[in-house]
Amino acid sequence: MIEVKNISKSFGDQLIVDNISTVFEEGQTNLIIGQSGSGKTVLMKCCIGLYDVDSGEVDFHGRRFSNIPDKKRKHIRQEMGVLFQGGALFDSLTVEENIMFPLDMFTKMSLKEKKERVNFVLENVNLSGNNGKYPAELSGGMTKRVAIARAISLMPKYLFADEPNSGLDPKTAERIDQLLSSLTRKFNMTTVINTHDMNSVLQIGEKICFINEGKLCWEGTKETILKTEKKELNDFVFATELTRRIKPLKTNR
Repeated sequence: MIEVKNISKSFGDQLIVDNISTVFEEGQTNLIIGQSGSGKTVLMKCCIGLYDVDSGEVDFHGRRFSNIPDKKRKHIRQEMGVLFQGGALFDSLTVEENIMFPLDMFTKMSLKEKKERVNFVLENVNLSGNNGKYPAELSGGMTKRVAIARAISLMPKYLFADEPNSGLDPKTAERIDQLLSSLTRKFNMTTVINTHDMNSVLQIGEKICFINEGKLCWEGTKETILKTEKKELNDFVFATELTRRIKPLKTNR
């Protein structure tokens, strides 16, 4: 469980995250949604310590994480997995070497143990046998799955994913959603996902936080999001859904 307590973050005179409090539950897929520029990415970066908050606290299972020395954050950071937008694999490393990277940095595992862990996480993302491939040889969906494998290689308690479906076709995006959801349950992780994809919201949104102009405007579940009378949320939900459904007109040119 991650507790966000009254956190605010500004850049210069611009307030980006405004006094947000919420709880991200263990064993659930917790989604942060909102328009581009709403503050959801900054909120996530505050949670993982890439940004220090101006005020408030972020606690991981009762352990304070925000605004403490990096040395004291190290243990909690080792319990995190992060999936960056686009995957962020190292082009010059093989799939196996990419997944081993955090194991090399944060563990004292033997080479045999590392290879066993690589094979274990590849099996869990349905990519067994792809150890020797390079990122250039992977499809977009495979790249995301390798990035997920790397993110869970340390068997994290907390998994953060920034726009995991960005750039993927709808079917592949749905597979990534279901993979993240099943891994969350299997390993009982606290998973936090930034997204603007309403398919993801309606498929795997067990806890949803809607951020609007830096404020927590609404929170609920996929069962309640379509029933809300919150205007700002309805404008986001139905505009996003309409945009997804509209297809470009075919021309004879």
